[in-house]
Amino acid sequence: SLPEEKHSLRGEMSRKTIFFTLVILAAASVFSSCQPQRITPRQAAPTLTDGLGKSVSLETPPQRIISLSPPLTEMLFAVGAGSQVIGRDSFSDFPTEAKEVTDVGWSYGKYNLEAVVNLHPDLVLAGEITTPETVASLENLGIRVYYFKNPVALNEVYSMLTTIGTLSGHSADADGLVKNLQKREAELNQKLSGVKTRPSVFYEIDASDPSKPYTPGPGTLYTDLISRAGGFNIGAKLATPWAQISLEQLLMDNPDIILLGDAAYGILPENVFQRAGWKTLKAVKEGRV
Repeated sequence: SLPEEKHSLRGEMSRKTIFFTLVILAAASVFSSCQPQRITPRQAAPTLTDGLGKSVSLETPPQRIISLSPPLTEMLFAVGAGSQVIGRDSFSDFPTEAKEVTDVGWSYGKYNLEAVVNLHPDLVLAGEITTPETVASLENLGIRVYYFKNPVALNEVYSMLTTIGTLSGHSADADGLVKNLQKREAELNQKLSGVKTRPSVFYEIDASDPSKPYTPGPGTLYTDLISRAGGFNIGAKLATPWAQISLEQLLMDNPDIILLGDAAYGILPENVFQRAGWKTLKAVKEGRV
């Protein structure tokens, strides 16, 4: 997860690095196009062990779920459990129906616990943006919490979908969604099987300081997805999963492609073209931003 002091980067790193938010952004159309019909959950959920090593048991599928992470919210709706979601964090705004759900806040990893309690949830889903201390506080209030670690590879995202399906009583729907995504992945792998050249990619998380922008490094879902898509993440050579890369290093790596993960916050290719020292980058000169 991200260092605590970096959570203030316009909400960007808190929102978009949790659970591989890249998968959600890259596959949002997949989720929205193949969402199963939302129906009453059928299966009783068994006992599962969460990312903190806690055993979570549910005698029956929960009817009142609160999600404290945007990707978890999207996954709940994707497996057909949207009608069971009664609360969500402030950044959960996809799909559109999620906006109608009660907002329980978010401020530097903290939530409105009173609002959570007043919703009387059967289950709260949390990710690494939620601190273990907050999880403990919720559990001390008698609330059942299932905690997910950030996935670092695509297969872990599939596992998350399966777990969410099991917890919510939509195992069959989740299994169908995972199979659909795996089929699309196989089709992509087939298309890339004959590709010999792997373009270098710089993925920008936050460039509030263009001389040392933030980028995902080794052991992140971003790096895994870029590799699966046929590219090479230049950030994979950095020392930490979430790091700042100097402009000097960026110029040396000279990426073929620049992906703007901060585009949702108004950053456009035109902004990149105007940055001091960036005009000589191959991706900028060739218009691959």
